[in-house]
This record gives sequence, structure tokens and C-alpha cells, in this order.
Amino acid sequence: MSDSRRTPDDTSALDEAPVLVHVTRGGLVESAHHGRIAALAADGAPALTRGDVEAPVYPRSTLKPVQALAMVRHGLDLAPHHLATVCASHSGEPRHLKAVTEILAGARLSVDDLRTTPSLPLGELPQAHWLVEGRRPEPIGHDCSGKHAGMLATCVVNGWSTEDYLDPEHPLQQAILAEVTSLVGPVGPISVDGCGAPLPAVPLVGMARAFAAIASAAAGTPERRVADAMRTHPEHVGGEGREVTDLMRRTPGLIAKDGAEATFVAAADDGRAVAVKISDGAPFARARTAVLATGLLRLGVHSEGTREHATSPVLGHGRPVGEVAVVGF
Repeated sequence: MSDSRRTPDDTSALDEAPVLVHVTRGGLVESAHHGRIAALAADGAPALTRGDVEAPVYPRSTLKPVQALAMVRHGLDLAPHHLATVCASHSGEPRHLKAVTEILAGARLSVDDLRTTPSLPLGELPQAHWLVEGRRPEPIGHDCSGKHAGMLATCVVNGWSTEDYLDPEHPLQQAILAEVTSLVGPVGPISVDGCGAPLPAVPLVGMARAFAAIASAAAGTPERRVADAMRTHPEHVGGEGREVTDLMRRTPGLIAKDGAEATFVAAADDGRAVAVKISDGAPFARARTAVLATGLLRLGVHSEGTREHATSPVLGHGRPVGEVAVVGF
């Protein structure tokens, strides 16, 4: 169905998506996850598609590198590890919180200026330490606080107001929306992400194209600055034990970003790219990661990381009794 014929309550792209993942246990398929994948060759041609990849999705945090690119175009000038934190859904490790406060301090702002939803850290260990210290949910604890710090710093550079930086009509959000429209494709409904920032719906394949453009950009361009920041500081894009960080660490040239509701996008430095959306928004994150890694392997992006994450064991009493297996392509 073309975009012009879709309505907000049209769920056909989700309902009709093929099964992409089987979770087996003891020889029985215990769970099946439907989803969509858009994989592009280095020249931008479709290499592998399953499901309706033109249908709009909320890209959630996979949109952050595009949002960061808009900020860089509008004067945001940060050290690479700080820029990687702007692209991050960080785990709330000390280095992440330090980077957020440093970004804000560089703009003569503080954590009090953040408008992120008060949260505990995303990472289990950082969250445990936070609770032991008796801390309650705070704006800096949100995994998107790096993005928000970058947004605030961009406002300061341009002389824009900071109190209302999340307003969809704010010059910052309009600049980001223009970048999304230009790089990703036509924008559908605009909602609000979990962190409070405007969230446009976009075609899944558009996210693959956007990551391809960022990952393969020439030296000296704003796109290359974003890509290099993510590549050189994958620990700031996610955190220890996170699949997104591990994939980038062990796959030379790769940029990758995970997002809520089972979204994941990645691209190699020659423009090969994969975008994934699992229909049930599975909190079972290994489903989206397995599809993404398998898609990269099908494109010829071979590394220890892509091979390892293409499947994973299902444990029973601490030992393998099944696996997470990609099917359907």
C-alpha cells in the first residue's frame, strides 16, 4: 500500500510481516517473532527485504545519529566521545554521566536544564549502584540525556531558547525535522518519544538509507564526524555488555544504533546497511539483534561480532537447550 493510502490505524505492515525469528527450546519452537528488514547494497540498491519496508515506523532511538547530524550542521562542535554520547542510549555508567555534565558545562548549562523524563539508569549495574546510593529517578539518569545535552548545547550556539527546546515548533526541532525529511524520507505522524523529544514516523528503508549516507560519508563532512565519533567510542553509544557496543567494537567501520520497540539499524563504511523492526516490539532484544546481524552477514559484512550475534543460545538451568534462530531469508 502506498503512503498516500495509509491511515494512522492501518496495521497491515505489522500484521502481515513474516516470521523472522524462531526461539527454540528442547526441539520445540517456543516463540516466533514477526518483523521487517531492509538491507541495502553499497550502491543503495535493495539487497534483501522482508515485509513492507516503505511503511512508516517510529525509529525510536535509532534516529539519534540523524538528530545528532542536524545538531552538527547547526554548529554543535564537540569532542568525539561527547558527540558519541549525543548519539547514545547510554547505560548510565559514570563515564556517560560525566560526558553529559561536560557537554552541558561547555554550554554554561547544568543538569537542571535537562527536560528528559526523570529515570533510573538503563544499565543493571549502574541502576543498582544508583539505588544503593539512595538516588531517585533523575533527568540525567535517562538514557537519552546525552542527546538532550547536545540539543541544549546546539540551542546555546544558535541563540535559541533552552526552556522550550522540546517544543515541536522550536527552531531546533524544526532543524532536526528538516534533516530527517531530507536524509530519511517522508515523515508520517509525529508523536513524542519516551524522553520527551518529538518523534517522527519514517519509512524503515529510509533509516537504512540514512545510516548508509552517514557511514560512507567523505572525510571532513558533518556525517563523517558523527560516524567517526560512534566508531571510535562505541562504549559511549551504549555501554558495557550492550550488543550495539559489541557489534561496533568487533566490526571495523560499522556504525550501529539500537532503539526501543525492537528497532535496530547499522551500516558499514562502504554504504551497506540494514534496518530492522520486530513487529511485537519484543523486549526480548536478541530477536532484533539476530536479524540485524544476519542481514549484515548476507551483505558480506563478516566479523566476529556479526557471526556471534546472528544467533544465541537459549538456556535451561544454565546450559544450552535451544537457540534464537533467524528464519525466512
